[in-house]
Amino acid sequence: MIADQTPVIFLVLIAVVVVFGGGVVVLSRRRSSQGRGIAESATPADSLATSLTLNVAAPSPETPTLAADLNVAAPSPETPTVEQETATVAPEIEVEEPVVEVPTIGGRMGRSRSIFATAFAKIRGRDTITQDTWDELEETLLRADVGVKVADSLLSSLRNSVKDRIITTPTELMDALRSLMKSQLSVASRELKLDSSFKPNVWLFVGVNGVGKTTTIGKVGAARASEGVSVLMAAGDTFRAAAAEQLETWAERCGAAFVRGGEGADPASVIFDGIQSAESRGADLVLADTAGRLQNKTNLMDELRKVRRVADKAAGGVTEVLLVIDATTGQNGLSQAREFADATQVTGVVLTKLDGSAKGGIVFAIETELGIPVKMVGVGETQADLIAFDADAFVDALFD
Repeated sequence: MIADQTPVIFLVLIAVVVVFGGGVVVLSRRRSSQGRGIAESATPADSLATSLTLNVAAPSPETPTLAADLNVAAPSPETPTVEQETATVAPEIEVEEPVVEVPTIGGRMGRSRSIFATAFAKIRGRDTITQDTWDELEETLLRADVGVKVADSLLSSLRNSVKDRIITTPTELMDALRSLMKSQLSVASRELKLDSSFKPNVWLFVGVNGVGKTTTIGKVGAARASEGVSVLMAAGDTFRAAAAEQLETWAERCGAAFVRGGEGADPASVIFDGIQSAESRGADLVLADTAGRLQNKTNLMDELRKVRRVADKAAGGVTEVLLVIDATTGQNGLSQAREFADATQVTGVVLTKLDGSAKGGIVFAIETELGIPVKMVGVGETQADLIAFDADAFVDALFD
């Protein structure tokens, strides 16, 4: 029985398989057809955009945006951007000009100031005027080389004032001494004479070796050239080749003309040639160097007299004869001044190395005994350290 039904069962199974397989094929074709339709109706970019926006809802008026939640206003044309708000202008940096110290005689007195100021302060600190007071005053004045004659004159006047009860205290004594010392230095004009009515003016510089004469000429020339004065330097020291070379360097530095002679040439002739050259150039001023010479050498002083005579005969005129003295020489400087004044009619003194000298009192001896004004003083090494002499400032510095 079972054997008779076996073919039937196989036929049924085959029919089931055929029906099921056909359904699977139809379903597969339908899905494939739908996929192709989507691909044909949308580009890859559209598909990507669609996939990205599937789960993102557009903001509605009722739904605040992130900017609104954070209270951040959207930028408007009138509102600067972040870069504009944070952009800053670098502040201008003010560059201060360097302060150039102008040399003063009071600030550069050095050892002379120390001698006077220390002694005077000690006297001021006392209660009464005693013999010790007079002894200390005299010693101080002589140590500073004011000279015996000047010291006696000052002390005599002060003693009379104390005797007459015009001065009664050490403080009054010091104040009176200050006034007296200023009056001792009240001489004629200390200005260097530059006569504009003719050209050239001639300034002769005289003095012994080693006092800084050539350097002084260079500094004076540089200062005048900076003021617009046309300068010519004449190297009348023909005995030292180094002196002419030094002066030539100064001339080049300040733009001055320069004249020199051969080694051993006649100094008067060199200076005469310099004056003639200045006249042809229309120069305002001739600065003439001379050989350093000892004041006790008669033949050398005679030669200096010749220089003065020749200079007077040349064009223009001699308006200054400046004696350069080293302040450290003290009373020996007074002896030099006497001899040079006799030979060349000295019109003024340039006192060098005052900043390093304890003998600044020589100023009083020169002016009171010879009547020659100190016109310039050297208080340092640079060009700016050669300054006009201020008598009041000089005396005040001794007391302060």
